[in-house]
Amino acid sequence: MNQVSLFVRLAKAASRFTGRAASFNLAALVIILWLVTGPVFGFSDTWQLVINTATTIITFLMVFLIQNTQNRDTEAIQIKLDELIRSTQGAHNALLDLEELDERTLDEFREKYEALAAKARSLVATGGNDSDSPEVNVK
Repeated sequence: MNQVSLFVRLAKAASRFTGRAASFNLAALVIILWLVTGPVFGFSDTWQLVINTATTIITFLMVFLIQNTQNRDTEAIQIKLDELIRSTQGAHNALLDLEELDERTLDEFREKYEALAAKARSLVATGGNDSDSPEVNVK
């Protein structure tokens, strides 16, 4: 395996830390402390600016952290799905890596599978069986 980059290690650690109840509790405690200090600072503009700036910075960084985590998870799921397709006898290997295709091609695939689903629902509605594996033209 390749050595994991510093960013990925930090992103994983940060997502694990921020995804815990203790992190939420810590954030809530910071807000409560900020509220309690309001009268001490006379609810000044600076007092408000502190929380606004802090939450803006944290939100900005969390967007990138969440996107990184989501990208990794999605990529892992796609690889696992590709492996299931690859290892299933009779499955269409042309469906591997579909997420890399353009929208028009994806729409064509979707239409074919929607037609299969509609046909299967018709069979079930008339007392038929929909558990077969009909062929799909995946060219």
